[in-house]
Amino acid sequence: MKAVVLAAGKGERLMPLTENRPKHLLPIGGKPLLEWILEGLVGAGVDEALLVTHYMEEQIKEYFGDGKRLGLELSYVRQEEMRGTADAFRMAEDFAGGEEFLGVYGDLFLPPEGFEALIRARRKGETTMCVVPVDDPSRMGVVALEGDRVTAIVEKPAPGEEPSDLANAGMYIFQPGIFRLIDETGLSSRNEYEITDSLRALIDSGATLRAVTLPRGSWLDVGLPWNLLEANEKALSSMETSIEGDVEDGVHVQGPVRIAEGARVRSGVYIEGPVCIGPGSDIGPNCYLRPSTCIGADVRVGNACEVKNSIIMDGTRVPHLSYVGDSVIGERCNLGAGTITANIRFDKKNVKVDIKGERIDSGRRKLGVFIGDDVQIGINVNLLPGVKVGAGAWIAPGLTVHDDVESGVFLRTGTY
Repeated sequence: MKAVVLAAGKGERLMPLTENRPKHLLPIGGKPLLEWILEGLVGAGVDEALLVTHYMEEQIKEYFGDGKRLGLELSYVRQEEMRGTADAFRMAEDFAGGEEFLGVYGDLFLPPEGFEALIRARRKGETTMCVVPVDDPSRMGVVALEGDRVTAIVEKPAPGEEPSDLANAGMYIFQPGIFRLIDETGLSSRNEYEITDSLRALIDSGATLRAVTLPRGSWLDVGLPWNLLEANEKALSSMETSIEGDVEDGVHVQGPVRIAEGARVRSGVYIEGPVCIGPGSDIGPNCYLRPSTCIGADVRVGNACEVKNSIIMDGTRVPHLSYVGDSVIGERCNLGAGTITANIRFDKKNVKVDIKGERIDSGRRKLGVFIGDDVQIGINVNLLPGVKVGAGAWIAPGLTVHDDVESGVFLRTGTY
């Protein structure tokens, strides 16, 4: 079977982490989000895939190439203008070649079993989609069913007016006729051509749209910064121990740990897995790595540091006396001695984060900070919960940072 993966989006809600990379290349459990999807497709029997790309597409092409490393034939098409999901799938008509195909959004994290369930459930000549029970369907496309037949798709209904708790999971088996429906699809209220409008037209035509229900909690839309931590935790939960690097005497390891070839873990380090440490990284001495931490390649975590439930990307340095908790740190950053990422409010309420001008409740009582690439932080800096620091920013020593720091800013004095 062929698959079409939408990987064109910029990921604006994931800023500043997507300033220098497409969201599909953000690291989850030690490899890009999109790689998890492609591996899942291969495991389900897909042998040929098309990536619909746009934002920083050359990075995606350079990383995945022709796909042979993953065991599939990979090709690319550019969505010239970002005009919605229906328009993106339209790009795949020649690739589909008049056959049914699997379509999936490229910013999802889900187990391979999801693709397998979708493929098993399809019926000849029918369109099929995946749905998943969620706690708050009002922020998503919600699906109404009669048995396993879809009767309606409602985009972001008002709280209390949802027809069900089943969200559109962004995974489909399309028949060749979808392209005619896409051609007939008009602009939505968001000024986009949306595949859910095409599917509504399919339902209105009297054709059958089947649904496959995924288990609650098995699926994650990685659209907000803290979703990276949730996906990372899920990815690491199934990790098995693999120690290929240099581990000195006096290191304590508890639980599953992956230490890549070329990494060094010095004496006195205490690791509670699941934890992954990338190639060339240098950890310790005398530091504490706590569960659901993923450290990239060539990272330095030095003496008396503690890292908990965090993602630290390639080339970053956390050299002395620092705490990183429930946070995502970009590439090539330097955290001066005594840097603290606070991750809990005094009142113990959920941490809120500014996303595109809107103050959003993360739903998390413990949440740290999100730091873009190439950020330099001076000694004894405190970053309060939910703060974002843009790429290339500098923060002078001794500051307490209350609010987001824009990219390229040199924050010199006072609080911010």
